[in-house]
Amino acid sequence: MTARILDGKALAASLRAALKATADGLAQRGLQPGLAAVLVGDDAASQVYVRNKIRACDETGVRSELHRFAADAPERAVLERIASLNADPKVHGILVQLPLPKQVNSERALAAVAAQKDVDGFGAENLGALLAGRPGFVPCTPAGVMRLLEHAGVPLAGRHAVIVGRSTIVGKPMALLLLQKDATVTICHSKTARLADLTRQADILVAAAGRPRMIGAQMVKPGACVIDVGINRLADGTLAGDVDFSPVRDIAGWITPVPGGVGPMTVAMLIENTVRAAAKSVAARA
Repeated sequence: MTARILDGKALAASLRAALKATADGLAQRGLQPGLAAVLVGDDAASQVYVRNKIRACDETGVRSELHRFAADAPERAVLERIASLNADPKVHGILVQLPLPKQVNSERALAAVAAQKDVDGFGAENLGALLAGRPGFVPCTPAGVMRLLEHAGVPLAGRHAVIVGRSTIVGKPMALLLLQKDATVTICHSKTARLADLTRQADILVAAAGRPRMIGAQMVKPGACVIDVGINRLADGTLAGDVDFSPVRDIAGWITPVPGGVGPMTVAMLIENTVRAAAKSVAARA
């Protein structure tokens, strides 16, 4: 068996084309969707992520702003900037790039973003809406994974989904989204005993632990759908996911590559949320 590749890069390109049409339609009505990114410090990976998001904005007709702060910027200055962006009608989405330097509390920074501009879906109001099954902005990586699964026709109802990783950014919202599709969900983490016993039960296995190639072929059920959320830079400068791709591909039924799998979908979902936020702002004024 050789797994079917879930090509996030191709699907994201298709989604961006549709979003551009929507964004252009809003612009013709005098409202260009706008995304503001707040970047504190000079973390190399963060700069790459923000650059990719700004490039995607340019491709889809979304106006982008980058608000840079020095690595030693005081928290007060960052929160004040977020407050000013909340009040700016030209900004429909605000992205606070993580991680933040230690003097800037991540929870306070994320909580400062107005719910209607929280296009990352990390704020308490949007996370609470997800928990309650109400409409809101869903964190972009889990949303992108769900879109990939839907596009590929991977069956979810009644299936056992195992998630390795319990972060608020991926693991927990991923579990809630899969539950909404009637999957039975197990969340694993660093303290989980007999991890391989659980991952071998998974019909859908989501690896989001941030440990390169931790999921080997011996941990995967034949025919399973394996979603690799991890992106790790190795000592030689190359990228690797949390899944040992080549051997697992020979076991799984579906698999996402790194790069080119989940990453492009995360960016596409961010743009989609921003365009949605702009459209909502039009409806609110009507």
